[in-house]
Amino acid sequence: MDTQRINQVRRAYYYAEQAHEGQMRKSGDRYITHPLAVARILADMKLDHQSLMAAMLHDVIEDTGIPKDALIEQFGDDVAELVDGVSKLTQIEFRSRAEAQAENFQKMTLAMARDIRVILVKLADRLHNMRTLGPMPYEKRQRIATETLDIYAPIANRLGMHSVCTELEDLGFASLYPMRARYISKAVETLRGSHREIIDDIRGKLEEKLRERGLPGRILGREKHLNSIYNKMKFKHKSFREIMDVYAFRIITDTEDDCYRILGAVHSLYKPLPGRFKDYIAMPKANGYQSLHTTLFGMHVNIEIQIRTEEMEQIANNGIAAHWMYKTEPSGVMSVNQARVDRWVKGLMEMRERADDSLEFIEHVKVDLFPDEIYVFTPKGRILELPSGATPVDFAYAIHTDIGNASVACRINRKLGSLSQPLQSGQTVEIITAPGARPNPAWLSFVVTGKARSSIRHVLKTQKRVESLELGQSLLKRSLKGFGVKLSEVSDAQKQAVVSHNQVNTFDDLVSDIGLGNRMAYLVARQLVAGADSEPLAETRSAERAPVTIRGTEGLLVRFASCCKPIPGDPVVGVMDSGNGLVIHSDTCSRLPDDDEGRARLTHLKWAKDITDEFSVELRVELERQRGVIAEVANAVAMADGNIERINVEDQNARFGLVSLVVHVHGRKHLARVMRRIRNIRAVNHISRVRH
Repeated sequence: MDTQRINQVRRAYYYAEQAHEGQMRKSGDRYITHPLAVARILADMKLDHQSLMAAMLHDVIEDTGIPKDALIEQFGDDVAELVDGVSKLTQIEFRSRAEAQAENFQKMTLAMARDIRVILVKLADRLHNMRTLGPMPYEKRQRIATETLDIYAPIANRLGMHSVCTELEDLGFASLYPMRARYISKAVETLRGSHREIIDDIRGKLEEKLRERGLPGRILGREKHLNSIYNKMKFKHKSFREIMDVYAFRIITDTEDDCYRILGAVHSLYKPLPGRFKDYIAMPKANGYQSLHTTLFGMHVNIEIQIRTEEMEQIANNGIAAHWMYKTEPSGVMSVNQARVDRWVKGLMEMRERADDSLEFIEHVKVDLFPDEIYVFTPKGRILELPSGATPVDFAYAIHTDIGNASVACRINRKLGSLSQPLQSGQTVEIITAPGARPNPAWLSFVVTGKARSSIRHVLKTQKRVESLELGQSLLKRSLKGFGVKLSEVSDAQKQAVVSHNQVNTFDDLVSDIGLGNRMAYLVARQLVAGADSEPLAETRSAERAPVTIRGTEGLLVRFASCCKPIPGDPVVGVMDSGNGLVIHSDTCSRLPDDDEGRARLTHLKWAKDITDEFSVELRVELERQRGVIAEVANAVAMADGNIERINVEDQNARFGLVSLVVHVHGRKHLARVMRRIRNIRAVNHISRVRH
């Protein structure tokens, strides 16, 4: 035992006792009982002396007005930093308003990134507060219990601290639903009494089997926790008896080898249930948990068994807190566990930088706090853990953000697969990238990891900003041309005046708003020429008629109307759609405004000359019914280098049929070629292009 460290902890206790002198808790106990109990919880986890000192002092800054500097002087930087970190977290109240909760979660992430022990002291503080919640007013009890279930229990789980997590869950559940908790607790007690004989019998047979094989191991019964029973009944629709009719045991042994030998022994005693064996020793969970899980059928009941070493047991119960217990002789398991937590916290920090607001951040993080993992391989055999339901896009972002952004396709077990299909454990996934590729907005509808979602949103926001600036600039230049002015001729002072008048931060924001369709280019141009507040000029609007050149592939802010499906060569106009940029319509489209004011707002467009992209066109073909005529139509399209996206027979009688097909073409000339080919088929009576 290190006497010097023990004395430091003792000094921290006396310091805290003096600081809290005269303060009482709601229960009527002296306040010092709380920091002492928090330190006791951490001592049971075998945490280091600095954590215990911080636990003793964790309310000193907050409640007694002693400054951080005084603590630095007395106990050194590390302890003072820990106490300061915990104080800052204590000031956080996760109010039920999502915004405040999200803001505070960010602060907690920062605290974890600086020193993970801050969150361990905070968890112990929360655990003791939950144990002594009784005397609190009802409203406060409800708020603290909800916050515990929403935030603190999942964090304890993510850090692998199973015993803290389950106790927080059970205490939170009992606080929120006291009647339900009492009812389930009573039912468990009754059932346990009637099952005692069977439990003793199974345990006896397991012990006998281990003795017979000369295997070391102590056998513990596993309790079912109230919150997990309630959740299984509520969300998995299982009956109470169904949940409780499973007998659970844990066998703790000396070495990893013994774990596998014991597995063989129990499998020879009772028949294992197929598909229920899990080897978390070879493939640990994301929070570092390791164990062998198997379910056996014997004595007419299901028997769940977990087999692990003493060290794995410590890690399962105390998670990252077990790191300090093994710090003197760091084991491979612990350093891997530490690396996982560091990776997770680093991932949180990355997401925090990318998220636009705290609400978006907490949405990403909540996904990561409730993982149900699958394990997949890279082509080089590296294992990646992902939440269940993860897709190849999630996998790509888990490897590296740049790989995710440039993904175009994937191979699953060497066969081409879809980027949106959910992955299964054990698959080998290879991502195919292309230089210059960009994330597809549709990915947001199927990705499940916070990292993928925040990275995609970040790229799309940046892309949208660049595109809205480009489009806004070309629309503004065109409007200024009508006043005989070039954008480069407008002074910075004039720009600043217009920026202030429109209440935006920068001139770029103003131009971007034009591109997004939130402001009219013509009005901004008039302000730039005449002065932000002056009377309108008598000017010509001929420049409003000067067409803007489009390629049709400008990205997120230029899209084609689905009603008239315009293609290169069609006379087209643009309609600004608030917040979404420019929608291109054929100038004969029935959806366009027909009043003069509406027509004046349309943006006249012309096509660039060298467009090679494909565009969708809908055709309607009337034909005589003959065997193989649909195949003939498809063949005619192919012969004209067209591409069929969809074909269906809309209406038919004994002699005639009406076929609707959507074809990809490069422009009007290409379309004319396709239509000519179809018209040449003898059975075709009439062909027309459909514009809704």
